[in-house]
Amino acid sequence: MDFVIPARFCGPPESGNGGWTSGHAARLVATTSDHPAVTVRLRTPPPLDRPLAVTREDGVVRVSDGDHLVLEAFAAARPSAEGAPAPVAHDVAVAAGDRYEGDVDHPFPTCFACGTGRAPGDGLRLRPGRVEGGSGAYAAAWTPGDDVDVETVWAALDCPGGWSSGFAGRPMVLGTVTAVVDELPRPGVPHVVMAWQRGAEGRKTFSGTSLHAPDGRVLGRAEATWISVDPTAVRPAGALT
Repeated sequence: MDFVIPARFCGPPESGNGGWTSGHAARLVATTSDHPAVTVRLRTPPPLDRPLAVTREDGVVRVSDGDHLVLEAFAAARPSAEGAPAPVAHDVAVAAGDRYEGDVDHPFPTCFACGTGRAPGDGLRLRPGRVEGGSGAYAAAWTPGDDVDVETVWAALDCPGGWSSGFAGRPMVLGTVTAVVDELPRPGVPHVVMAWQRGAEGRKTFSGTSLHAPDGRVLGRAEATWISVDPTAVRPAGALT
């Protein structure tokens, strides 16, 4: 079978949004009650608008672009809730968006999830910002559209984690993400994405994110590893320079 990432779901201009791409791969993984989540390891920036090959072996799904391995995906334990902040009210998340660093300097304004250059209804236009109060948590207000699906939720759980981990002034790309979506959010209903940093090591930074319904219930959760990069060099393997 083929695996295609439409150009609409880009992160950097020439490659797929890490969250959306990972959510698309997660659909191909068989999960269990003991391993209800999916871990995706991105090996190279995912190319857009062309068929990628899918193989399966010993429970691992691999997506490749010719000789280049794009990603690996497999079932995993549920992401930890350790250190997760309590969800804030939707109006607090909206206010946090006024402190969105991406408004000042965004290395990837084309990003499907948090890009400032996307039109309403085209991208998610998330604006994760620091919550007042000194905890370091970030929040983003999100009202899903009628086309919300698993991939969209993975995208919404993706970028806020990067901004909470210091994305402003230190461009990063998603390296590994483990996520579980227990319930899709209701279209047209205001939701909140919470994000927090879980530590750092060299070029790597670790984040956690959670998606909350209006009553505070957790609909999905993710933990991710981010890798600092030169934003001008983020291109699929084999792309023309």
